[in-house]
Amino acid sequence: MLQGLEAVQTAIEGFIDRLGRMISWFTLVMVVLTTLIVLLRYGFNIGWIAMQESVIYLHGAVFMLGIAYTLKADEHVRVDIFYQRFSAKGKAKVDLFGSLFMLFPVCISLFVFSLDYVIQSWSLLEGSGEAGGIPGVFMLKTLLLVMPTLLMLQGVAIIIKQILIIAKADAEIVTHEKGVQE
Repeated sequence: MLQGLEAVQTAIEGFIDRLGRMISWFTLVMVVLTTLIVLLRYGFNIGWIAMQESVIYLHGAVFMLGIAYTLKADEHVRVDIFYQRFSAKGKAKVDLFGSLFMLFPVCISLFVFSLDYVIQSWSLLEGSGEAGGIPGVFMLKTLLLVMPTLLMLQGVAIIIKQILIIAKADAEIVTHEKGVQE
């Protein structure tokens, strides 16, 4: 059973890793577009609203889609005054508790509170309020549902990982106790 859980964790983290690496290229595209926007505007007095909005869309996508990758890489903000001194099993319990009772409720709330907003945007096929803007605001707003979904998916991988760490630590204790009794 533990091997099956480990396979699920590996598959989820592989997907999140590939997504994060793909999204990281958006930052390069943003830099190139921003440079092009500045050169065209100030060098040639040319400007396109859609090009300017595309930088905003990319910026939103980087943060909204990259957040699960950040969680996977354990690069999120953590106040680890006590955490750093915990054993591997203690850290696993904290991460398990945090995922179950903090990450999941926040993600579920974000999803639920955003759902009507996104549905309304899709029903209108909401576009830019600017003339010549991108006619896909509804797609950008969809990230409000994708982000918590990806975070919960990564949360499942974290929960599995922490369960495996706790199980391994418990198995080592049992093995050690058997060795001492013999």
